[in-house]
Amino acid sequence: MDEAAMNEAPIGDAAMDEAAMKGAEEMGVLDIAVAGGTGTLGRHVVEQLRARGHRVRVLSRGSAQFPVDLSTGEGLAAALAGCDVVVDAANSTAPRTVRATLVDGTRRLLEAERAAGVGHHVCVSIVGCDRVPMPYYKVKTDQEGLVAAGRVPWTIVRATQFHELAAGVFTATARARFLPASASVPLQPIAAAEAARAVADAAGSAPRNGRVEVAGPDRTDLRALATAWRATTGRGAVLLPVPIPGRIGRALRAGHLTESSPDARGTIGFAQWLEEQPRP
Repeated sequence: MDEAAMNEAPIGDAAMDEAAMKGAEEMGVLDIAVAGGTGTLGRHVVEQLRARGHRVRVLSRGSAQFPVDLSTGEGLAAALAGCDVVVDAANSTAPRTVRATLVDGTRRLLEAERAAGVGHHVCVSIVGCDRVPMPYYKVKTDQEGLVAAGRVPWTIVRATQFHELAAGVFTATARARFLPASASVPLQPIAAAEAARAVADAAGSAPRNGRVEVAGPDRTDLRALATAWRATTGRGAVLLPVPIPGRIGRALRAGHLTESSPDARGTIGFAQWLEEQPRP
């Protein structure tokens, strides 16, 4: 293990947790709004923040208490009144709505935060989004740019791909009896619950006006992940190397979705995470 890896903080490490709790105590109990607080990551962020004693508002279209629509801005003023921190974990992957949600929605969110006197905006983003020329990643990069150029103090937490995402992809493709399994695409996935701890750490601390990067414990590849998924689930599917041409393929093969020296590193690998999931 190199010196950088030895010095980074593992997520879940007792010393890191103690430091985070101490930082939260120094900041005091905060009123924190979580946009997208019912999603894959957001629900874990909400759990983490509440466990640390903060008062949390879950913002979503279907919320009974804090209904918010980022695509129009409806409900934001009332939902953010009196908030100290906003965590933006909202997401959309639909091509027709992704920019409206992540870019236009962020602009509306920052404007409402400014009007409400919110002192810290925490944006959830993706490791390497500015280095991989995929449409969704371009939107995330533009979202980061809005946050960094905005007038609300900020922290951007970049995470590698979630175990949940990899498992979801394999579940979907297994219906067609194959698993994408290229050994040339390095990945470093992390459990959403562990990424959420880093987001909660950021929300309970002073704004960095900078980025925090969090990554999974192991640098692996798509073929190894697919092999682990097939062995654990027992699903019959062929491992199929899927070539990715052009600039996107070159960026992925270069390892731009991994981070060798993250600020925080998860402890649960993909195979272990799979074993811990309830069986259907």
